[in-house]
Amino acid sequence: MTMPMMTSISRCSRPMTVQRIHLANSSGRDATLLAVSTSPKPGHRPAKDGTVVTFRRYVASGEGLSDAHLQSRFGGVYDEQLIEGDPEIDFEVVGRFITDSQSILMGSGGEPLYCAPEVVEVVLAPDGTETDRKAPTDTPANINDAIPVSWTSRTMKKKDMVRRFAVRRTVQLRHVDGVTFDFNYAMAKELHETDSVILVGAGQGGKGPLVFQLNGTPYRGFLEGRVDGERYQLLLHLSNMELKRPPGKKADESEVQS
Repeated sequence: MTMPMMTSISRCSRPMTVQRIHLANSSGRDATLLAVSTSPKPGHRPAKDGTVVTFRRYVASGEGLSDAHLQSRFGGVYDEQLIEGDPEIDFEVVGRFITDSQSILMGSGGEPLYCAPEVVEVVLAPDGTETDRKAPTDTPANINDAIPVSWTSRTMKKKDMVRRFAVRRTVQLRHVDGVTFDFNYAMAKELHETDSVILVGAGQGGKGPLVFQLNGTPYRGFLEGRVDGERYQLLLHLSNMELKRPPGKKADESEVQS
């Protein structure tokens, strides 16, 4: 039996990312669903005369030819040397295209590091001052734990959510069988009829943020439902930034009227 569902699959060559999420509804019933993240649709690509423009990296300077090196070499100002010749250019290197490259770690003095440095987690206050330093700890993923991601009591209209929070990512929740189809459809219909989103969270009572992978970004999750006849779409909007008006700034008339 085929279950109808509205999809948002893009025509991209990149594969979709599929994860499992353990989710409970407003009644406390839970099920394991598929969380599908699709690649964005390809946008406009720069072109000239019908030919697509590609970007290339090339070598801009040779070793030991920076301004500091040249000042040390010529004893300060070297404008006469620039007029008489090209001491800042290594003609054997400059202009070569760069293909494959590797990243290396550099010290504060610009020297390469041959072993990985110790990583320290620095905690900053809202004003930017440092408050603490500690060894980093691993944060496990929590969307498919024994305790399901659950609804909270916090709901808001869709138009209010997009004004208050910056959505960084959206995943689509899909069913895996007939039972989970009914489960998803009921949630989507409940949210669709109220034109609202519900805040969902991990852990006991849904008080924790959503972490999709080890040491991943913690997100607030807003669940949105759309229904079209027997088809549904269940979207989980993820945000890690709340939009706040600067202190002392009044709301625009358009915001007040809406």
